[in-house]
Amino acid sequence: MKFQDEPTIFRELFGDTPNVRVLEYLLEGRELDHSIGDIAEGAGINRVTLFRLWPKIEKSKLVMHTRKIGNAKLFMLNMKNPYARNLAEMFDKLLQESFAKSKLEKIRH
Repeated sequence: MKFQDEPTIFRELFGDTPNVRVLEYLLEGRELDHSIGDIAEGAGINRVTLFRLWPKIEKSKLVMHTRKIGNAKLFMLNMKNPYARNLAEMFDKLLQESFAKSKLEKIRH
């Protein structure tokens, strides 16, 4: 089983759609910049699907172009965007809560 196939609290709450998977991947790796291919692979979706979604994602200004290496453009989550900051904060809180719950369940068993 690949990591992308494992259930997450984020996808459980917001649905397991390509948009949510891309957002989850970018939130997890928010300190790094990623190529389109890396994002598609990391999110566990097809590149063609990501190419269809990408214009809308870019238009939302949730991502920003950081640099170009050869022909590859690299992008990262735009933490200057208030929506992206709020999503990152919520994402972190969901993870903390999920880890705490998991830890508590392990102690009880």
